[in-house]
Parts: sequence; C-alpha cells; structure tokens
Amino acid sequence: MSLRWLNGGARALLLLCMSLVAASSFALTRDQALALVKGENDERIAALSASLTRGDDGLAAFLQAVLDDEVKFAGDKAYVVHDGKAHDAATGADTALPDGAEDVINSNQMRREVEGALAALKLFSKDLAERREAIKALKEEADETRLPIIEKALATETDESLKAQLTQVRAAVLVSSTDVAKRLDAARSLAGSLTPATKTLLMERLKPATEGGEDDVAVRSQLGLALQAVESRLAWGERFGVMFTGLSLGSILLLVALGLAITYGLMGVINMAHGELMMIGAYATWLVQNAFKAYWPGAFDAYILVAIPAAFFASGLVGAALERSVIRWLYGRPLETLLATWGISLVLMQGVRSLFGAQNVQVENPNWLSGGVQVMSNLTLPFNRIAIVAFAVLVLVGVSLLIAKTRLGLFVRGVTQNRKMAACVGVNTARIDTYAFALGSGIAGLAGCALSQVGNVGPDLGQGYIVDSFMVVVLGGVGQLAGTVYAAMGLGVLNKLLEGWQGAVLAKIMVLVFIVIFIQKRPQGIFAMKGRSAEA
Repeated sequence: MSLRWLNGGARALLLLCMSLVAASSFALTRDQALALVKGENDERIAALSASLTRGDDGLAAFLQAVLDDEVKFAGDKAYVVHDGKAHDAATGADTALPDGAEDVINSNQMRREVEGALAALKLFSKDLAERREAIKALKEEADETRLPIIEKALATETDESLKAQLTQVRAAVLVSSTDVAKRLDAARSLAGSLTPATKTLLMERLKPATEGGEDDVAVRSQLGLALQAVESRLAWGERFGVMFTGLSLGSILLLVALGLAITYGLMGVINMAHGELMMIGAYATWLVQNAFKAYWPGAFDAYILVAIPAAFFASGLVGAALERSVIRWLYGRPLETLLATWGISLVLMQGVRSLFGAQNVQVENPNWLSGGVQVMSNLTLPFNRIAIVAFAVLVLVGVSLLIAKTRLGLFVRGVTQNRKMAACVGVNTARIDTYAFALGSGIAGLAGCALSQVGNVGPDLGQGYIVDSFMVVVLGGVGQLAGTVYAAMGLGVLNKLLEGWQGAVLAKIMVLVFIVIFIQKRPQGIFAMKGRSAEA
C-alpha cells in the first residue's frame, strides 16, 4: 500500500501502529524463543516458567509448535517449520531454513511441562469453559513454579466462582512453601475446599516430619483442622451418593416388581419366569440397537425410544402365550404354578443361549444418556441412572392410572376380588386373565430395557432380581402398588447403606433377616388389602 498521500506526521503514526501490532503478535524475543528449545531440560523449564510469568504474546502458538515437532534451531535462532515453510520464531517473518538446522528433542518430562504450560495459558482465555477446564487441570498438578501465573490469573479473573477455585489452587501450592506464615495462611484457606485432591494433599502434609510432612507445630494444628473440615464436607457428598445409588437401585427394583405386583399380587400367580420375561425385554432392546446400527446409524441416539415399546410388546406377547398355554390351567394351585414357571424359566434361558449365545452382549447408551451431572466435587450423578429413576416414575404413574381409571383396570380389579361375580355380570374372565398377565409381563420387559442401560445383558440377567422383586411385593403388601413403591425404595436405600457398612454379601443377608422378622410381625405387609376377596 502506498503512503505517499499521507503527510509526514500521519505516515509516522501509521508506521508506529503497524509496528506495535507486529510486536504484539510476536512478543517472544529471539533469545527467549531459543531458550525454550535449546539446552538441558532444567534450563528450558526455567525459561518456560519465566515466559509464563511475563505472559509473552505468541507463547501458546510457539509451545503448540514445539509439541507438534515443528520447531528447529540453528545458531542463535529458532524456526517454526509448517507445511514446508520456515518462519522466524520471534518475528514470524518467512525465512529460509539454514542448512544443518537441528530438531528440538522433547523428553517426556519436557512434554509434560509444555502441556502443563499450555493448560495454564488457558487461564486467560475469553471462554469461561476453557478457563474452568484450565483450573481443573491445575488442581491435579499445581506446584510452586505455577504460582506466578496463578497470581496473575487471580488478578484478572472476573468470575467469582472461578476466582474462588483459583484461590484454593494457590493455597494448595503455598501449603508447601518454605515460608511458615504462607503455609499457615494456606492451611486456613484449604479448610474451605470441597475436593478429594485437597484431602489427599492435607494427609500428605500431615505425615511425620521424617517422611517429608509438616514440621511446624502451629501449621500442623491448622492442617489437622482443615482436614477435619474437608472430610466433613466430603462426607456429605458420599452420603448423597449412597442415597442416590439406593434410590437408583430402588427404581430398578420397582420396575421389576411392578409387573410382579400384577401377576402375583393381583392374580395370585407365583411366576418364577418373571426374571426371564425381563431378560427378553433386555434382548429386544439389544436387537433394536443392532438394527439401528446396521440400517439407521445416523439416528442411533433415538433407538431407545423404539426399544421401549419393542421390549414391552416382546415380553407381553411371550407372557400372553405362557398364560394361554400353561398358567391358565393352574390358577388356585400355587405349588404347581411355581414348579411350572420355574421349568419355563429354564426353557427360556436355554432358548436365549441357543439363539444369541451364552456370552453377555453389550447395549450401548445413546449419547444423551452418557456422562453425568456433577453435583459436588466427589458426587456425579450418571444420566442413565437419572433416566431410570424418571422412567420408573412414569411407568408407575401409567400403571396406577391403568388399574384405577380404565375399563381394563376395572375388570382386573373385579376379577381379582370376586371372579364368579365378575363372570355373572358379563366379564370374560379368561380374556382378562390373559390381558393382565401380558401387562405384567410387558412391564417386566420395560424393566429389562432399563437394566440394559446400566449393565451387560445375558441369559442369567433375570436371576439376580427375581428373589428381590418377590421380597418387594411381599413386604409392600400383596396387591398394593403403593406398598410396592415404599418397599422398593426402602430396600434399595437400606441395601446400599448396609453395603457400605458390612459389604454386599452380609448386606443381602441382613436385608433378608429384616424382611423375615417384619413379615412375622406383620404378615399382610406394609399395606394390607382393603375390602373383600373371593377367598375371604
């Protein structure tokens, strides 16, 4: 561009602005750029720390080129070589690469330092999420060499929550300082932390002085108080985690037991094949997933919306076939029903092994059910577990409305209470039995669909839940949906609380003993059946 038309003062001003722009783009000097790539690791790390402290412009781009092995040096200059073209590392100007230019050798230690420096530079990003990620990375590997850049980031940070996190990172660095006053101040600051990493750091500092721990009495005392405060806060995260896990398990038990509450609670059929009906729902989900992978991969995230009705109808149809062919001849004979359905469960398991193999199959979560929401530093709620809780609530509401508000529900309740009277007023009791059993089996299929999102699917899937589901129905009160809800949630939370105390095996035994004692004292369960039945 020609500058002849400008007067002398304007031309000088424009040239000055252009030189300032060039300087801001390539603020690394020739010596600074060379020091970052030439010499021993200790010398290069010292130069890197100095550049971070100064906040040199162009440093991030240069360090990325170092990691990408695009930097060479010759004489007193460093060069960035990209797409076959060489640029001066300090000025950015195109230049010829001298003969004999040497490659920069990066050891694993140097690469870690450069990666850490790049992460630290994101503390000054305009993107809030990038700054949050940079702070998270610093928490894991902050040391005293990072202190200057942490101090600089604290001075410029505008978000209050991120500033508080940076303050905690700074305290974690200063707790190992050579200055006793700084260590004491850092120990006080760390008392407000909510991260497990801080707990680990405090425990390290509280080791005996002979093992590298704190040797000052006042600082040790403050570190002990800080550790108690951090443990107290983290304990709440652990408690909430146990409660949510118990709620999640209770939701699964509720889904499994809802179908059984109909087939056993309302119809009086001891269906030992209920777990295998749940397994069929899980395999139906797997088949739908594979169909989407093969034919509609772009819509894979929506496969679960198709798998839910597929699982319901697959298990419901199998249940209807069982009722029409076997179970309808065994009403009122509980022992024979138990033995027959146990045999059916073995047949179904072997049939699945023959069709799909004995190995477990993997059902993948859709992307929107992957990951989780972090509530506390030590508590993350998985999306798939949250979805199961919500799904259990929806299924419960649907079943309750179906039983209480629909014509089918009215007929089911009528046949349950007095079969002969229902038949006298024109109810087709045989058809209602089939519908009710198919409904209970379909709900078992929904439970299998939900379970496929939290674990592998295999022929033995139902065996792990059949006993627990019977315990839920009996404890809640035979034929009582409200009792099923209370029992499922109560047993889920109780089981997880006892697991944390005594382990999984003893927890199961203790829960079983509790149920036996409870049924001895209250045979009708939590809620007793109201009204009269045909057997009354």
